[in-house]
Amino acid sequence: MTMDMQRDAPRDTRGARLAVSLSGTNLARASDYNQRVVLQAIRSSSETTRVELSRMTGLTAPTIANITRRLMDAGLVKEIGRLQGPRGQPAIRLTIDALGCVAIGLNIDRDHLTLVALDLAGQVRGRISRDIAFALPEDVVAFVADGLDPLLAEAGVGRDRVLGVGVTLPDDLGSIALPGRPETYERWAELSVADLLAPMLPWPVLVDNDAAAAAIGEAQSGAGLGLASFFYIFISSGLGGGLMIDRHYVEGANRRSAELGLLPDVTSSRPGALVQDVVSLSALMQYLAQAGCDIDSPSRIDPADPAVKRVIDRWVEDATRALIAPIVNINCLIDPHAIIIGGRLPDFLVDDLIERLTARLAEMRLPAVAPISRAAMAGDASAIGAAILPFLDQLLPSDAILMQAGRAA
Repeated sequence: MTMDMQRDAPRDTRGARLAVSLSGTNLARASDYNQRVVLQAIRSSSETTRVELSRMTGLTAPTIANITRRLMDAGLVKEIGRLQGPRGQPAIRLTIDALGCVAIGLNIDRDHLTLVALDLAGQVRGRISRDIAFALPEDVVAFVADGLDPLLAEAGVGRDRVLGVGVTLPDDLGSIALPGRPETYERWAELSVADLLAPMLPWPVLVDNDAAAAAIGEAQSGAGLGLASFFYIFISSGLGGGLMIDRHYVEGANRRSAELGLLPDVTSSRPGALVQDVVSLSALMQYLAQAGCDIDSPSRIDPADPAVKRVIDRWVEDATRALIAPIVNINCLIDPHAIIIGGRLPDFLVDDLIERLTARLAEMRLPAVAPISRAAMAGDASAIGAAILPFLDQLLPSDAILMQAGRAA
């Protein structure tokens, strides 16, 4: 793959670094990265022109012309007419061909399974979900085998349009003790998810942590789209986190950064207590069960029921108590632009939790306090984030791709 490259050296400024996702590079052999940048620039706009793309990316007009021609040949971008102006030849308008390709996302959690089909524009085209407690590997295989063709039919695409599959699941899926976990669930710790699914998925399969994928999805298409940095709090059957710095996911030396749920709960009197022992859907459902509230799914929690309201108020208070120290540390050690709470906790409970956390933080003298907000992508955040992984791997820009191009040069 060849293309014309800019002659000018890239500006070495912090502002340019923060905008790396829409900044072209002049490094030799970096044509793939430039193509990813242009595709992302088109994807982030409802429509654009080649002149505007040159301005946004810093790439020359001939380079933009070559890249957009290749993207149209690949069926990823299309022309939608001319932009009428006061003088001169009207510019041709470009937009993403949303169904030029799709990616599949699979989220495996301890209490549910979800499959989504995501188009190139970031829209969910198909979704299948099943509530199942502690699904075993054969349950997941059956779920995917039964759901794949209906999912693609709902999305309106054939298998030839599938770019790849992303799979997300909690770290230590089979080994962390949670109420009701069967002994056979430990099998998850001994197998490769990619190998398990390979016989029925003839595409590249990428596997990642569920909280990390949710944070990446929020950065690509949600509330984090306009934020250079944020900390994502992911409340699902367990509790996880994701850290975005300069629009780049920070995974840590052992790929275990932002392990919020495994922090010791310093406010608990129980030895060995962890934050996720309170701040998780598993804990919330246990609170309800112990109070005699017969509720089988978080989506069926009715705050209008006085008995339920008393329980969830107590849970929100306890969750605030357990989370406040970690959030103080996040503010003091990381100083992010925002803290985002997402996952599968019902929206009204997220809002109550945010309100109480914000009130507690207001009582403290801290050097800086990041605003706390609800994630734009909540219940399906991990599945959507999973589906974004193949796009990042094959089509969209990332710091890793840029660094690889630099090493190749």
